[in-house]
Amino acid sequence: MSNQTRDAEYTLGRGESETERLIEQSQLYEDVTRRFLLRSSITKGMKVLEVGSGAGDVALTLAGFVGPDGAVVGVDVNADILETARTRANDAGVENVEFVPGDARMLELPNDFDAVVGRLVLLYMASPADALKKLATHLRPGGIVAFQEIDFTLYPAIVHRDTPLVNTSIELGMTVFERSGAHIGMGLNLYRAFVEAGLPEPTLHFEAPMGGSAAWPGYEYLANSFRSILPLIEAYGLATAEEVDIDTLAERLRAEVVAAKRPLVLPPHITAYASLAT
Repeated sequence: MSNQTRDAEYTLGRGESETERLIEQSQLYEDVTRRFLLRSSITKGMKVLEVGSGAGDVALTLAGFVGPDGAVVGVDVNADILETARTRANDAGVENVEFVPGDARMLELPNDFDAVVGRLVLLYMASPADALKKLATHLRPGGIVAFQEIDFTLYPAIVHRDTPLVNTSIELGMTVFERSGAHIGMGLNLYRAFVEAGLPEPTLHFEAPMGGSAAWPGYEYLANSFRSILPLIEAYGLATAEEVDIDTLAERLRAEVVAAKRPLVLPPHITAYASLAT
């Protein structure tokens, strides 16, 4: 883990296009997250604190896991995006979810939660271990700590001579996240964060969506991800908008992958979960 003394800025920016990208991301990683929650033993009747709710996708998934007798409290520092989350919950008829703006590490929250869950949130926190230690204080005895984080340090494994555009995209994306202060190896550092927080050693899993067909939606998702980080790409002097050519990026990625017959892997996610002593 890096020696950050303050939280990283959210690398992907804010705004309507980023909200849409987050929803698209959740669709691609939905199976990963569902398996993660199932393995973590999130079940009917639980009260769950969800950290970094964003557009509400994980909270809405959790609502289904805990059922009408359970409850989900989703927290995010971005109050504006929580309006989208509330609208989506209302449109879906989900009544067991509440969204609260603020930093979950600092809010006055009860200590009777059965689980605290987060996806892609610790990588932006100055001290993930300190964050986990603080968040765990809101759990009852036997409560579950469960986090799903990205790991860019594993991503270069898919670099290949037949996919130069994929290779360049990986290097560019990793550089932006690292320069912005995010923990690019947060996935593999989850184990350390749990242990340093004084939590039980977590159970870990590694997963990454992938596809190689022309119809696979991952190309558009990656292009939209680059659309979100384009301001930083230019600010850091890594490439110009013309060089990135966002509007054609998805099609160029698709053409390269299909021609190479080498599937494209989305950024790997590592999941970790543990239960407190009873």
